[in-house]
Formats: sequence, C-alpha cells, structure tokens
Amino acid sequence: MLGWPPRSAVSDEQGARYARHLTLPEVGPEGQRLLGEASVLVVGAGGLGSPALLYLAAAGIGQIGVIDDDSVDISNLQRQVLHDTASVGDAKVVSARRRLTELNPEIVVEAHEARLGVDNALGLIGEYDVVIDGSDNFSTRYLIGDACEILGRPWVFGSIHRFEGQVATFNFDGSPNYRDLFPEAPPAELAPNCAEAGVLGVLPGIVGSIQATEAIKIVLGIGEPLIGRLLVIDALGMRMRSLSYSHDPSRPTVTELSEHTVECSSQADVIEELRSEMLEISPADYAERVGSGWTPFLLDVRRADEERLTSLEGTSLRIQHNSVPQRSDEIPRGRDVVVYCRTGVRSAAVARYLVTSRDSEGRVYNLSGGIHEWSDTVDSSVIKY
Repeated sequence: MLGWPPRSAVSDEQGARYARHLTLPEVGPEGQRLLGEASVLVVGAGGLGSPALLYLAAAGIGQIGVIDDDSVDISNLQRQVLHDTASVGDAKVVSARRRLTELNPEIVVEAHEARLGVDNALGLIGEYDVVIDGSDNFSTRYLIGDACEILGRPWVFGSIHRFEGQVATFNFDGSPNYRDLFPEAPPAELAPNCAEAGVLGVLPGIVGSIQATEAIKIVLGIGEPLIGRLLVIDALGMRMRSLSYSHDPSRPTVTELSEHTVECSSQADVIEELRSEMLEISPADYAERVGSGWTPFLLDVRRADEERLTSLEGTSLRIQHNSVPQRSDEIPRGRDVVVYCRTGVRSAAVARYLVTSRDSEGRVYNLSGGIHEWSDTVDSSVIKY
C-alpha cells in the first residue's frame, strides 16, 4: 500500500535496502510487505521514542505517526538520539520527520505537533495498527491504555527510571491491559521523579529498541510478544527478569476516556531522595529467614477484593498502594518491613516510597514477584489470579 510494488515483484532498491530481512525465513518478501503496509503511532519523540522511531523507519514500517508537543532542547541530546545539535529549538516532531525521511525516503512520516489528550486520543490512535508509548509519564500512559482498550489496538509500554527499564505489550490477541497490571494511577508521592532522578543515557536506547522489536513482531505475527509479562531491565547489574501478570477479573471494562493527572513527584533535596534504594527479597529467601526467626512487618498493598482471593500467612496490615502516603504512620519504623502485591510491581513503588520519604531503623524490602512467585516457588496452594 505504501511504496510496495505488486506481489510478484520487489524493486532492486527495496531488495538491497531490506536484504537482511528478506533472507530471514520469519520475514522474507511477504513479511517485508506486511511491514510496508503497517502503520505505527509513537507517542513521544524523546528518549524512548527516538530509538523506536529510528528502528521502525529502518525496518520499513510504511506509515509512522509521531505525536509530541515539545521542542528539542540541548539537554535532550544525552539520550534522545533522534535529534542533533542543529535541531535544538525545532519542534520534536519536525526534527523526527526530517531525520526519519532521510533514513528511509520510502516511508510516510506523519508529524502531529500536539499533546495526546482525551479530545484527540481515540481519533488519532484509531488511524494506526499499533501504538508505542514513548511518553514515560503516568497520565499519558493510562490514556493510551484506555483508548487502546476501547479501540482494540495493541500497544507497547516502556518506562525508564535512573538505571532501570520496563517493557510490556498490552491489549494484543486477548492479552491483559495496562490496568490489569497497574489498576490505578499512583499519587504524586509514589510517581517516580522525572527530571531530578536522572536516567542513564543509553537506557532509553535499550528499552525503545525492545519496544520497536515488539511492534515488528506484532505486525509480522512472529515470536512471543511480552504479553502477560513485564520485562524489567537492570542496567547496572546487566540483568533482566520477567514478572508475570494476568487479567484482573474484577476490573470493569473501559468504555470511555477520562482525564488522568499524575505529575512526577518533586523533592527539594535530590540527594536525600536517592540516598538509598529499597531492597529486593525473593519469596524463597523470605520464607527461609522467617523460618529462622525473622519477624518483619508484612505489608499487603493490594486492593480489598484481591485480599479476599488470597493473602500471605503472617500479613500484618493491608493498605491499598495509593493510600500508603496518607497512612504511612501505621507502618512501624523500628522493624524491617516487607511489602508485597500480586506481581511485585506495585509493592516496589511503595517500598521505594517508604525508603525515600522517611527515616527508619529497619530495612524495607520488596517481595520480588509477589504472590505469583510465592505460589511458584514456596507454596503452590496460594492462589495465582
């Protein structure tokens, strides 16, 4: 549809440009044709959007949309490799379109100089086959997830914070959606700090490239997309782990969009905020230490309906994760605290908040993998849901 000849022919230029794809049995001429006929919307032309856009264009995605309302600043260039010094001051979508069409003049790049919002999300997302989230902020992420659920569009989530990245694919082929993993937006106190905390410059390149890979796999129908799995990347330790999650049967289906206003938390003293990180403890290690006499305060940060399904023995208190800032005085400061949830994602945010927001004599641990990993490695009678 977009630049591809009839099925019986592939031009010499296309054959040369995509030669490494054409020799892959999983791609080949027909797969390359699918890429050329596909459309992908990338929300954000910043750190995550930069590598995703470059690799989508190089791969031959025929129609690429990019939406962003920001301009290129010199501080962006440390990680937003789509732009260069000469682009400083230009609209990011203009800079992106210029760079991508230089890279691959056969594709169509549509620049939307706007902010994705309730007023334009359904109309814009509805024009594309796949969406990549390069916004790296909660408000836009929930909006994308809700719009894609309403429209039945798959989308690829990406997140970066300091030295850690996360990637997952949602709403594809009956898979869970963003709200199944993160039911509600966190309060500002639990939202990762945006500018002050910083990010390792190469990390968005890793995460954004994985996002592009997921989009290409979806278009081609190959491999195993990250559905029901949250990929967590630790750049300092150079480790990756996968956290499993599933549909939340109690979650209502999204039928309309609503505004989500979650701003990044701001701390006056960045050094104090980052002075220490929460610790991780596996369910197996936790069970072993408790068996040896350790008596931590076990905090459940799931919802009440989740607690009714199952809980861990010895739970001291349940506070829904987004209520922790208001009820943190109920959590003792003189004992070790272990925080858990279904998959270890919400609990990690709470544990990090407890470490950075208050002084404590005890240590704060996140139970990695949550109830799912507990069921897999410690006690299979604990229900996975």
